[in-house]
Order: sequence, then structure tokens, then C-alpha cells
Amino acid sequence: MTKALVLQSDFGISDGAVSAMHGVAYSVSQELSIFDLTHDIPPFNIWEASYRLWQTMTYWKEGTVFVSVVDPGVGSTRKSVGVKTGSGHYVITPDNGTLTHIARTEGIEAIREIDESINRLPKSGESYTFHGRDIYAYTGARLASGIITFEGVGPELDPDSFVKLNVKEPVLENGKTVRGIIDILDIRFGNLWTNIPRTLFKQTAVEYGDTLDVRILHDGRELYHNAMTFGRSFADTHKGEPLVYINSLDNLGVAINQGSFAKAYDIRTGSNWEIVLEQK
Repeated sequence: MTKALVLQSDFGISDGAVSAMHGVAYSVSQELSIFDLTHDIPPFNIWEASYRLWQTMTYWKEGTVFVSVVDPGVGSTRKSVGVKTGSGHYVITPDNGTLTHIARTEGIEAIREIDESINRLPKSGESYTFHGRDIYAYTGARLASGIITFEGVGPELDPDSFVKLNVKEPVLENGKTVRGIIDILDIRFGNLWTNIPRTLFKQTAVEYGDTLDVRILHDGRELYHNAMTFGRSFADTHKGEPLVYINSLDNLGVAINQGSFAKAYDIRTGSNWEIVLEQK
């Protein structure tokens, strides 16, 4: 029985790259159901690719196969791998940090290095610049269609041997201060999504309507400092006012009501973008 195949990349859709990946997958099996997670990952942004996988994966049925191709090291010595996660999903991807977020949350049950002597698009020649089509889409389709089992991906690797990006874990300090990072942007609206879970934040005993002291730092230098309301939704503030809220992934978010916080203060993402919230 075929499984869903979900594709993610930084290719965009202005040329034929994504269509070629779909075509390769369908050439493996016309019974496949193929979906796009996103192809708008900023070019070479492995951090965002890692986050978007985590953001989406657990909402898909166990056994779903994900192909993620954000690969600035294409053609280099970086490994190509297939992964089985603790949640029972599969990922076909370059081993370059893309597995960071799902490893933290779902765990990595097993890793196999893709055997390119078997799992490579026939007649793809000696091209080393489009592994997304020739190796990842092809291998993902073979796995999702049942042509190969997970063991058929290639030789097994140590499940802790994958490349990890640096992540600063959220912490509670003195019972009333929470420190984390800006994990990702809610791109379309410019909201900041942190890695601070609601369960940790609620240990401060903060209530909806309370005021929080919020600081944002980049490489240790303070770029933003203000008081904000902790609200259930954007309706709890006036237009143009900032607020702290619980986002759709049950983590803390920071926003400007009907405005872009990221654009207003030139905020980006990653472990060097810290946020500190203290109950006033």
C-alpha cells in the first residue's frame, strides 16, 4: 500500500525544478499521492527547513514519507540519508542539520545512508547538482510506494550520528523569568515564534491580561525592550500594539496587532536571537 509523499525545498516554483521532482516520483509509481509542504524556504536556510519539517510532520499520518531538500553542500561529501522518526514518519534528506528540530521533539529511531548505486534515478548521468530530483525524490517515491522497505534505503548508521544545528533550550529562571530563542517567523504576518513551550511559561504563574517585560537580544546585544500584554488572541490589544500569545504550536509568540513585528524591528531567527520574558 502506498504512503503519502510530502516534498519540501528551497527551489521556489518559478522554474521546472519542483515539477521535475513530481515527475520523477510519478515515474516510480502513478499510485502515489504527492503533496508540497513548501518550496519557499529561503535559499540555503537549513534552520528553517528543519523547523518547517517539525511544524508539519506530526499532523500527517504515521508512515508518511517526507523529502526535504535544502542543500547548500550538494555534490560535496555530506551524506544523503533516510530517517525513521520516533513518531513513525520517514525523512529523505541531506544530512546537514535538517533533522535538528524533529530529533529534539520526536526523536530519531534509525538512520540509513542512501545507497546511490540502487537509489538513484536511472540515466541521470554524472550530474551532481540536482540530488533533489535524482536521489531524494526518487528514493522517497520508492519508499512511499513500497518498492523498497526502509532497510532498502541503504546501510544503517548510528542513530545519533546525524548533523545537529546549535539550539539553545528554553529555561526558567528565578520562577518568573523565561529565556528562549526566536525559533522561526510566522512569515506572512511577521510574528515571532519562540521555542518557549506554554508548559514552561505557565510555571511563572502568569495570567492572561498580565504585563510582561520583554527583551530581544542578538548575539548578546539588546535590540528591543518593552512592556507587553499576555493575551489570548490579537483581539486583546489595540491595532498597532504588541502582545505575547500562545501560537498554534503551543509555544510563545510575539506580535504586533495587524502589523509585522519582524519587519518593524528587523528581527531574524536562530540560536543567536534570544528572547527574555519576565512577569512584572
